[in-house]
Amino acid sequence: MDIVLRATVMFFILFLLIRLLGKRELGQMTPFEFVVLVVLGDLIQQGVTHNDFSLTGATLAICTFAFWALVLSWTAYLYPRAKDLLEGTPRVIVRDGEIVTENLRRDRLTRDEILSEMRLAGIGRMSEVAWAILEPQGKMSFIKKDDQASPQQDQDGPAG
Repeated sequence: MDIVLRATVMFFILFLLIRLLGKRELGQMTPFEFVVLVVLGDLIQQGVTHNDFSLTGATLAICTFAFWALVLSWTAYLYPRAKDLLEGTPRVIVRDGEIVTENLRRDRLTRDEILSEMRLAGIGRMSEVAWAILEPQGKMSFIKKDDQASPQQDQDGPAG
């Protein structure tokens, strides 16, 4: 039972730590950050199983982590308000070709990181971006400006 309690505590500490790290770190890990996560996994194992190296102890720890992951997943699915708290919300980082500075600062993103992601999306200039959104998983989504739309279509929607 001791392993289950320690695994529960470590699960929630890890959950909070990952939420505090922010979207940027999860979406764009450096090699050093990857190594830190591997070391973190070993430290968690030591904290959870203590000196218990048995198959039963490992199974209990893994099942406890899986149980809490499932509980949080179902909670996010059943309660939309909890979903935002547990998984995060998308954040606008570029609006109509202009960077939303306060949101960049909040997620510790740089202009260069946005430009790099734009290039990967096939967008050459910031002025081509209608919206750029940092998704809860750490990826950036880009919506290009539609230069072909007429003002009439924008107000009334698509014809047809």
